[in-house]
Amino acid sequence: MNHPGQGIILLAHGARDPAWSAPFEAVAARVRAARPDLALRLAFLEFMAPGLADAGAALAAAGCSSVEIVPLFLGMGGHVRKDVPHQVDALRAAHPEIGWHLHPAAGEADRVVAALAETALAAARPPSAAPP
Repeated sequence: MNHPGQGIILLAHGARDPAWSAPFEAVAARVRAARPDLALRLAFLEFMAPGLADAGAALAAAGCSSVEIVPLFLGMGGHVRKDVPHQVDALRAAHPEIGWHLHPAAGEADRVVAALAETALAAARPPSAAPP
C-alpha cells in the first residue's frame, strides 16, 4: 500500500464481545475503499486491540507525517473529553515528528445525527406504510 504521509485512526470504545466491532470494521472498510491511498488503523479505547498507542505507532512506522484521529463515539463523554486527549498527548510525546489531530466525536456531526434520526423515523413508520 502506498501511504504518502497522511493517516487516520478510527477510534472506537471497544467491548469484551468481539462481534461488537463489526459496524466499526464496516466503517473502516468503506473508508479504505474510498481512500486506498490513506493509511488507516481501527483502534479501541479498551477491551480490544489495537489500542490508540499501538495504532499510532503503526502509522508512524508506515511513514505518516500527519494523522487524523476520529473518535467513533456518539457524544463527547468523559472518554473523549479526558481519556483520549491524554492518549493523544502521549502519542505526540512519543512521535513528535507527526502532526496528531484529534477530531470531535463523530456522533456529533450533523450528517450522523441526521442518519440516526432517519433510522428512528424509519422504525416508527405506521404499520401500513411500505418499507423504504
